This record gives sequence, C-alpha cells and structure tokens, in this order.
Amino acid sequence: MSETTASVAVADQPVTMTAGRRRARTALRGLQVLLALFYALASALPKLIAYPAAVESFDRLGWGTAGMYVIGALELAGAVALLVPVLQSVAAIALSALMAGAFVVQLTAFDGENAATPLVLIVPLALIAWARRDRNSELLRLVRGGK
Repeated sequence: MSETTASVAVADQPVTMTAGRRRARTALRGLQVLLALFYALASALPKLIAYPAAVESFDRLGWGTAGMYVIGALELAGAVALLVPVLQSVAAIALSALMAGAFVVQLTAFDGENAATPLVLIVPLALIAWARRDRNSELLRLVRGGK
C-alpha cells in the first residue's frame, strides 16, 4: 500500500506531505478554530459584555469590572491570535498561562468548583504550542525587524 503524497513549499523548500500528515494538520487547525471560538464566545464575550454571572464572579474575587475586562480582553486576543499563523504557538502558551492562573483562582477563591476546566483546556493548548513551535523563529525574526 502506498500513501498519497503532495508537495508543499515551506520556507522556499519543497516538503513531501503524506495524506496522514495532511489530516493531522487539518485536525490541528480544526482544534485551533474550536478553541478560538470557545475563548471568544464562551469565555471572553460574557466578560466583555458584563454578563451578570461574570460580574458576580469577579466581584467575589475583589477584582471588579476592571479585572473582568482585562481577562476578557486577554482571552479575546488569545482567541484571535490562535488563528494567525505566526502567533499560534505564542497564543497557545499565553492562554495556557492564563488557564494556569484560572486553575489557581478556582482552587483558592471558589473551593475548586470548576478547577478541572482550565486544566482540560491546557492539554490542547500545549499540543498546539508544540505543533506550531516552528513559527516562533519566524515571529522572532519579524519582531527583530528582519525578513
């Protein structure tokens, strides 16, 4: 049995990609889109529109609306960055850090009520960060002003 291959140019060098590898890349991209939708709509939006449950949670923390808006903006920025090729790995790392903080907050301020949720979200974020790590050198080059 032979696998179907396709030629793809990566950094001006042809790379042969098997059908299985294409499926894995497509699945990873789908995961990124799902996570971006989750962070934008289910997590950031309630904070940014001051949904009463979000306001109550942040008041309980003592962070008020300013903290709620900051966290919402960070989540929305991470959601958008998950969809930008050069930012994908960094976005996944940043959102993982945010989820680590959410885990600690859930344990300390909310008696572990939803502590598993941030941990579950870290797993696919870590996968994305690792799988898209090759983009970090490209991002660093752009930040330094090189081509």
